Amino acid sequence: MLRAEIQAGTALGQTARSIMASGGLVGDDLVNKMLAQRVAKPDCKDGFLLDGYPRTVEQAEFLDGVIAERMLPQPIILHLDVPADALAGRLTSRRQCSKCGRIYNLLQQPPKRTGVCDDDATTLITRKDDQEDVVHERIRTYDEMTRPVLAYYQDRNYHQIRGDRSPSYIFEEITGILDPWVSRNGASNSQSAPEQHG
Repeated sequence: MLRAEIQAGTALGQTARSIMASGGLVGDDLVNKMLAQRVAKPDCKDGFLLDGYPRTVEQAEFLDGVIAERMLPQPIILHLDVPADALAGRLTSRRQCSKCGRIYNLLQQPPKRTGVCDDDATTLITRKDDQEDVVHERIRTYDEMTRPVLAYYQDRNYHQIRGDRSPSYIFEEITGILDPWVSRNGASNSQSAPEQHG
């Protein structure tokens, strides 16, 4: 949502750009307003998936209010836990096509030709928030601000998954958690709100 606001050039997007470029997190009040507007759209009426939100206890409390107001079921929390060194390596290895927006990872999903997009041959860039100094600041901020969110959800429908394992392992773990819920509640009504560590 933040990147969409940045791309649209809104006032919020311009503020978010400067905060994210320095490794900080956009304030709860702005992010919460954006979330409330987004989940009020028709495509969220039967539930939604959140990635990287909530990042603070205040955001988690706000989300509880949105869920109660919309009479949605309690979220399923998927915490993909990745060690800090592995996380830093992943983020600093990301590259993006400035034209089409496609993301590559030099370690796991490199482009066919070094430094250029497979789809349109545009030179790949490193986003400001994927630069090494910014990544280390993001990890420090995560430890300080976001770890308390895990404690907030600990006694709820919370699942910790090792995020440094293979994609197939992670997929099977997530499927094993969600399939029983979908079977009980119907695919059209599924909702999950993951807390992401990278």
